[in-house]
Amino acid sequence: MLKGFTHARLACGCRIGFREGVEGSPVTVVVETKSPGCLSTLHVRDLPLFDHREALRTPTRLLPPIEEDYEES
Repeated sequence: MLKGFTHARLACGCRIGFREGVEGSPVTVVVETKSPGCLSTLHVRDLPLFDHREALRTPTRLLPPIEEDYEES
């Protein structure tokens, strides 16, 4: 599945690596080394940077009907 890049360096100086992903995301991005000058608390060595694409998909559950002609009393 992984083709091409295996590592990259972010603007903050942290080095990330690309690994096989899990269901819903084909690639997992993992912080391999954190830069001493990085101020981001989200960059933790050996932990993945999560992909939130699944949260942006349309819901699969039925939503309650939209109430029309709502007026405050």
